[in-house]
Amino acid sequence: MKIAAIGGGVIGGGWIARFILSGHDVTVHDPHPEAGRIIGEVLENAGRAWQNLFQAPLPEPGKIIWAKDIAEAVSGADFIQESVPERLDLKHRIFAEIEAAAPERAIIGSSTSGFKPSELREGAKHPERILVAHPFNPVYLLPVVEIVGGGEAAERACTLLASVGMKPVQIAREIDAHIGDRLLEAVWREALWLVKDGIATTEEIDDIIRHGFGLRWAQMGLFETYRIAGGEAGMRHFLGQFGPALKWPWTKLMDVPDLDDALIDRIASQSDAQSGAHSIRELERIRDDNLVGMFQALKANDWGAGRSIREMEDRFYAREVKQPESYPLRLHQARVHGGWVDYNGHMTEFRYLQVLGDATDAFLIHIGLDADYRAGGCSAYTVETHIRHLAEVKAGELLSVETRLLGHDEKRFRLHHDILRADGSVVATGEHMLLHVDGDAGRSTAMPETLLAGLRRIAELDDAPHPDHAGAGIRQVHHKEAAS
Repeated sequence: MKIAAIGGGVIGGGWIARFILSGHDVTVHDPHPEAGRIIGEVLENAGRAWQNLFQAPLPEPGKIIWAKDIAEAVSGADFIQESVPERLDLKHRIFAEIEAAAPERAIIGSSTSGFKPSELREGAKHPERILVAHPFNPVYLLPVVEIVGGGEAAERACTLLASVGMKPVQIAREIDAHIGDRLLEAVWREALWLVKDGIATTEEIDDIIRHGFGLRWAQMGLFETYRIAGGEAGMRHFLGQFGPALKWPWTKLMDVPDLDDALIDRIASQSDAQSGAHSIRELERIRDDNLVGMFQALKANDWGAGRSIREMEDRFYAREVKQPESYPLRLHQARVHGGWVDYNGHMTEFRYLQVLGDATDAFLIHIGLDADYRAGGCSAYTVETHIRHLAEVKAGELLSVETRLLGHDEKRFRLHHDILRADGSVVATGEHMLLHVDGDAGRSTAMPETLLAGLRRIAELDDAPHPDHAGAGIRQVHHKEAAS
């Protein structure tokens, strides 16, 4: 899959970072004299955020390939993301240059926040392959992307974008500004009036959003939030009770305050007082850290944007192992958060088991025992565990886990994990015996050939002696038992 990016500003740079961190090379054209620096800084922040976000070891990053012009950038490309300024004449000129050099089946996605596909496609040779692919900043973290344009190209675009962790939402009918920006525009208009009329400052408005309904929106959106507000009677009751208020003269939604010099000065000075102590890059890192924390909470509940993160992480766990250098397997990593440490400032005992358990889950996904498999009623249960605590771990440390398969038969398998610091030293080891079970029947059962094949593939990688301590706490299962 060859990917090209035309434009590397705030949005374009975010797209480039998402593709590269997902393992894709990206050919980039941006005439800005400082494009290299700007995109490099975005990539640095994005890489930092992904290291904190995902527990699975990340794929080898792709590379940026700089192109001197658009023709060189899109030559042979399968997917092209355009992120140039919001001027329709400029976009038409860019599309004409793309179509003159790109393969006929190449998909062209536009990051436009306002133009409709019908407007973008004017004068195009192959209009059906030009789509709106509108993301939200930061593109390397926020999963949603609005896809407008329909057809076979839209389906292919959705498949590709889902593979890099996006949540494509296909919009059935085109409309100016799509969906997300129309909702944001409504809130923005009201906020401008509140500042202009002296009712609230920029900080007070932001506090009400980020300490109030913004938290609800982040994990339930608008309609699900109001469904709960309706109580046990649900949405119908909410609409009946609060619907009449929509006719009250609360809003100035259709009016826009004049952004004269006085209002611009007021907003800018209030914003400086609110956030001027931080540089833009510092604010981006603060934003990213907050988003990562929210995503991890949502992932734990398999909810909202957390589901997109989990699905991406599962793809990292399930990817093929390169032979022979990638054995023992490194499928899991974890950052020690402040809540993981005890009164001594060290990682508390049960968190070692959590890291080991998460590493076991990563192994299960890797061999094919994933959510789809478990939906059939079968799973693997841990029936015995032995942990050795070897070193203290402090908050903030990044841990990785090396996993070996010590043995298996048709119903059981035995795993060994080393928990490692960044310097490679071992802080703990864990052995785990797992039993394949039919949850519906409540009994153990033989694994299907798909799982056994995955175990055999991994067993063939292991040509080193088992650790001296292996088996001290768990009854041994040897590879030869697979034949018994």
